[in-house]
Amino acid sequence: MTITSRSERRALRDHDFRLVPAAVAGWAGALAGLRLGWWAAVVVGALATGVALIILVRGRARFTGTAGALLLLGLVAAIPTAARIHGAEHDSLASAAARGTVATLRVEISERPRPMHQAGYADQQAGTRSVAIPVAAEAATVDGQAIASTGRVLLLAPVAGWGTVLPGQEVTASGRLAPARGGDLTVAVLSVRGSPSEATPAPWWQRAAQALRSGLHSLCSILPDEPAGLLPGLVLGDTSALPQQVEQEFTASGLTHLMAVSGGNVAIVCGAVLLLCRLLRAGPRLSAVAAGGCLVGFLVLVGPEPSVVRAGVMGAVGLLALALGRRGSALPALAFAVCALVAWDPAMAANFGFALSVFATAGLVLLAPRWADSLARRGIPPGYAEGLAVPLAAFVVTAPVIAGMAGTVSLVSVVTNVLAAPVVAPVTVLGVLATVVGPWWTGAGHLLVRLADPEARWLIAVARQGARAPGAVLGWPGGWLGGLCAAGVLVLVAVVLRFRRMRVLVAVGLVVVLLAVVPARVLEPGWPPKGWAVVECDVGQGDALVLATAEPGRAVVVDTGPEPGPVDECLHRLGVDRVPLIVLSHLHADHVGGLASVFDGRAVGAVAVGPGRAPAWAWQQVSSEAAQHRVPLVQLSQGQRLDWPGLSLDVLGPRYASRRSPALQDGTMINNSSLVLRATTPAGRVLLSGDVELAAQADLLAEGADLRADVLKVPHHGSKYSLPQFLAAVRPRAALISVGADNGYGHPSKSTVDVLGTLGVLVTRTDLDGDTAVLPGDGGPAVARRGEPRGPPH
Repeated sequence: MTITSRSERRALRDHDFRLVPAAVAGWAGALAGLRLGWWAAVVVGALATGVALIILVRGRARFTGTAGALLLLGLVAAIPTAARIHGAEHDSLASAAARGTVATLRVEISERPRPMHQAGYADQQAGTRSVAIPVAAEAATVDGQAIASTGRVLLLAPVAGWGTVLPGQEVTASGRLAPARGGDLTVAVLSVRGSPSEATPAPWWQRAAQALRSGLHSLCSILPDEPAGLLPGLVLGDTSALPQQVEQEFTASGLTHLMAVSGGNVAIVCGAVLLLCRLLRAGPRLSAVAAGGCLVGFLVLVGPEPSVVRAGVMGAVGLLALALGRRGSALPALAFAVCALVAWDPAMAANFGFALSVFATAGLVLLAPRWADSLARRGIPPGYAEGLAVPLAAFVVTAPVIAGMAGTVSLVSVVTNVLAAPVVAPVTVLGVLATVVGPWWTGAGHLLVRLADPEARWLIAVARQGARAPGAVLGWPGGWLGGLCAAGVLVLVAVVLRFRRMRVLVAVGLVVVLLAVVPARVLEPGWPPKGWAVVECDVGQGDALVLATAEPGRAVVVDTGPEPGPVDECLHRLGVDRVPLIVLSHLHADHVGGLASVFDGRAVGAVAVGPGRAPAWAWQQVSSEAAQHRVPLVQLSQGQRLDWPGLSLDVLGPRYASRRSPALQDGTMINNSSLVLRATTPAGRVLLSGDVELAAQADLLAEGADLRADVLKVPHHGSKYSLPQFLAAVRPRAALISVGADNGYGHPSKSTVDVLGTLGVLVTRTDLDGDTAVLPGDGGPAVARRGEPRGPPH
């Protein structure tokens, strides 16, 4: 949509842009200082000051206000902001961190602990082994010597003892310093050893807020896991109990912003108060006081993190525009908020969340009303027009930021946000009411949570279906370059669309790009191929393999990939809803991480493991997952045979691990404890080798195991630790390598692929071919890559 009518041009002129140059100058100065050094903030401030003085000297009254604001912000960028950045760059702790020394710090907790989830966990709480805590240093002792520092420090601490600290507490922490990543005002990172000591009590309001947050989690325990984890995320931005699969689906479908406290949350809560005041016929002053009190209370409840403060200010911008009933007042308020926030905390200038808030608010102020009016003039009812314009405007203005931040662009974001919009406000209000009412009236709290349950389930369903849509996520360059490229594309499209004759060409071009960018396998209707016997799922850097039985919808799953989601999607595409057995070859995260998602909507008979019980956290996770779903956890041993109609499994190993203690810790030893299975399928014999390396392969050869198979699941993602004699003993016609694109391990190894090539083996890779199926062919197995026609191994 473009500005084509006089009314639209007049609407744009109604906005007051006088503070916008000052906001841009303040933001640019802080960002330049953080990225390039304190001197860059001085340069930008000087340039802004010079432009302001030129405007004032020329004496144009129309631009006097702009010049005054620009002069003030130029001085702020040139002096206080530069001084703070310079102080962080030359802080005593920064030089100590560069040496990696041991330190003891007296700090004040600035924000609530942020969980750092262990890769491979589906359960966020179970997977949290450490937390990240931003703090402000008050005193420091480095190598036994006291030094002066008041800089910001990031604590990386064990969850035990540190997971419950609250903002405002003062504690003593000891550990080893490391350099900060740069780009903000953090001067050092402290890897903490042990628990906090000499802790002071948190302020009473923080203790009260924590009690309310804990109360909401308790109330939500009456709901199933997914809505119970989502509701605190929607209301408080607390995703600690949210299953990882749901979190990934929200990201892929462009709904992740719903789980972060934003100006939208604040506007919903305070808008509900204003609506109540209007129904009670309260005056504007009383309504403003009530909404202001609600705003303060909500910010205390959620926490004092910079993102929450930012959300409060941005929410206040929207409320101010609403209360004044003047569309033109919103933009000056937004510009003032940017100036104030960047001056208060220059680190916000480099924060992606800050950019998202600013751009989203600007889009809602500048674009959404005009686009809604344009749609209404074309016959769309005003309510529907606004419902379409708001998410579209938010998507357009935030797409460059999201593209740079995530390295992806969600192609379904507008649709999913339109579908989600009707329930966001009700579920937020119900969740806040449950949080406040629950501690005093548990029955009412449970009722409110149950009323919010359908809305939460709807959002999960929208996110899940959006993530499953073909081509839902488009890869894009990450970082600032990716963001600038996305912005350039949007600007180019906007300029071209101003010309009516170019619109048809743009539409044709978009169709061509869509067909070129979306992989052909997404559009291919023939997946899965009829009669498939084995499918190696594309789960990234990990393993997940599906073995079909003679009964439709029933299959055995061997390993589950590194995280929830991809294996679930693969099983969904294959139409598998009954899994008689899940086999976990060994307990590394890239094989057990997706276990929870196999249970999602499927009947599972049992979970089978080998003799290894390491790593301990993974064994605990697998055990708890099996217990939670009330399925038996069994151990497979060499020599066992398992049969189903159309499928049998023979356990060939591990032989290496059977002679050693099962309490394995070394990564190579854990790999060598992998179950080695031979599957007999309608497509031939398939050797499933887990991650066995040289020693285990040598043991299998030495003991004369029958390794011959038509298809080989190549050990350890095609690593270099494969014996040529082992590969030759298998004599496969096809080899499947499950590997993640651009992984940091160098998988698959060129030497292993070359050996397979000299043996005349067809090699497939999930990073290049996606899901790969093996099915019966003429004279042997045939291989089909997702979206490509099937073909014989030779």
